[in-house]
Amino acid sequence: MSEPEAGSAALRRARGGGTVRVLRGALRTRRGKVGATLALLVFGIAFLGPFVPTTSPTAFVATPFGPPGNGGPLGGDVLGRDVASRVLDGGWLILTLAILATVLGVALGAFAGVVAAYRRGWWDTAIMRSTDVALALPQLVFVLLILSLIGPKLWLLVLAVGLSQAPQVARVAYSAAQDVCERDFVKAVAVWGVAPRTVIRRHVLPNLVTPLMVETGLRLSYSVILISGLAFLGFGTAPPAADWGVMINENRLGLSANPWGVVAPALLLAILSVGTNTFADAIARANLGEGRSEEAVVASALGATVEK
Repeated sequence: MSEPEAGSAALRRARGGGTVRVLRGALRTRRGKVGATLALLVFGIAFLGPFVPTTSPTAFVATPFGPPGNGGPLGGDVLGRDVASRVLDGGWLILTLAILATVLGVALGAFAGVVAAYRRGWWDTAIMRSTDVALALPQLVFVLLILSLIGPKLWLLVLAVGLSQAPQVARVAYSAAQDVCERDFVKAVAVWGVAPRTVIRRHVLPNLVTPLMVETGLRLSYSVILISGLAFLGFGTAPPAADWGVMINENRLGLSANPWGVVAPALLLAILSVGTNTFADAIARANLGEGRSEEAVVASALGATVEK
C-alpha cells in the first residue's frame, strides 16, 4: 500500500471511531436521550404493535365514534372499528416507506453532491444548477405530480419522496465535501492515479458520515410527515387497511364525539418528528464538541469558521 493510501486508510479508521464517539456523545446529553427515547418509542409502537394481541383492526366492535371503553380503550372510529388496534397496526407501513425513501434520497443526494464537489467544472455546474431547479419546486407538488401521472403505487411513492428529498441532501453533501476534497490526503491519492470513483467511495464519503447522519435524521422526519400527508390525501394505503394518515382523514369529522381517532395517530407522528429532529440536533452539537455555545452551533451550520 502506498504512503497516501496508508495515510488515508488511517484517517478513515479515525473517522469511524470519531463517528462512534459522536453518537455516544449525543446519547450522553439530555437532548440526545430525549430525542432517542421519543423516536424509539414511536418505532416500537409501529413495528411491535401488529404483534400485540388485540381485536382485528378491520373488525366492527363499537358504535361509530364510540367513546373510550365502548369496544376498546380508545373507543371506535368512523365505522365502529377499534381505534387502539388500528393505531397499533397503522404505523409500520408508513415508517417502512419513509425509511426506504430517506435512504434513497440520502444516497442519491450524497452521490450527486460529492461528485459535483470532487469533479468540479461542468459536473459541478450541471449537477448543482439542476439541484437549484429541483429546490424551486415544492416537494409536495413534485410528489403529487408524479403520483397523479402514473398512479398511487407504493414503490412510486417511495421513489417520488426519495427524489424530492435528494436536492436538499445534495446541497449539504456538496458543502461538506468541498472541504474534504481540498485536504492533502485526497489530493495525494488522486495524484497517484487512483480512479475518481475510488477516491470518492474510499476517501471522501467516509469523511462525511456525521453530516450525512444529521441530514438523514432530518430527512426521515420530513419523509414521515410527507408520506402520512399523502395518505391523508388518498395517495397511500387504501382503506380498510389501518394507516395513521388515513385514520386522521377518516375520523376528522368526529372530533367532538371521539377525538382519539385523530389525536392518537397525529400525536405519534408529532412525537416521531420531534424525536428525530432533536436527536439529529444532538448529533450535530456533539460533532461540534461539548461546551460550544448556541451561537457557535448556528455559526457552524451557516458555514462560518468557529474557533475551538
